[in-house]
Amino acid sequence: MLIRLVTRCAHILLSGLAPCVLLGVLLAACVPVPLPTARPATLAATVAAVEPTATSGAPAARCVLPTVVPPTPPAEIPGYTQLDPATGLHMTGTPHKLDLLTYRLKVTGKVARPLELSYDDLRCLRKVERELTLVCPGFFTDKATWAGVPMADVLGLAGVQADAVAIRLTGADGYSSTAVLPEALSGENFLAYEWNGEPLPYLHGFPLRAVFPSSAGSAWVKWLVEIRVE
Repeated sequence: MLIRLVTRCAHILLSGLAPCVLLGVLLAACVPVPLPTARPATLAATVAAVEPTATSGAPAARCVLPTVVPPTPPAEIPGYTQLDPATGLHMTGTPHKLDLLTYRLKVTGKVARPLELSYDDLRCLRKVERELTLVCPGFFTDKATWAGVPMADVLGLAGVQADAVAIRLTGADGYSSTAVLPEALSGENFLAYEWNGEPLPYLHGFPLRAVFPSSAGSAWVKWLVEIRVE
């Protein structure tokens, strides 16, 4: 049939246009259509520190991290508000030893994507570092350099719901503190995992503590295990 159509197209004036149109359709159907090529990832997408995974909501680490050796408990623990001679910081709270392999920071409550972030997940996020003075009114002031992930970034990963008004931070020792949402989302607040360029000391919140530069030390929850959006 195809050969006959070719012959007839040679006599287009006698045969009319319809067979040639049909021939064009048949020939076009035989031409392979190239498959679309994958779009190259943008640089921003390639080097993005963290994106939620489809299974747990936790970010998939894409960075190379130095190994962290968990600090060991000291032989003696200073009393409440007493000076810790090993760090020059004052003691508050009840220290808890947390296993880095199983540690997770939970972000729960009024969020679109509840999170369970490992220590390395947190370290792969954007990092900030600031020299700050922690004030415990009437008791002490401690000056040090703290580093960690902005709290707003973590809450952004979770997707705070529109009707949320506050967050509650809870430590492994059971201590908790609240902050209104606008304060929590302030760019100055972060979750610290380093002190003076080293992992947090055991007595002062390892592996993670809250840092609220404009608030009293009571807001700087140690051994942080959960942020609940309320």
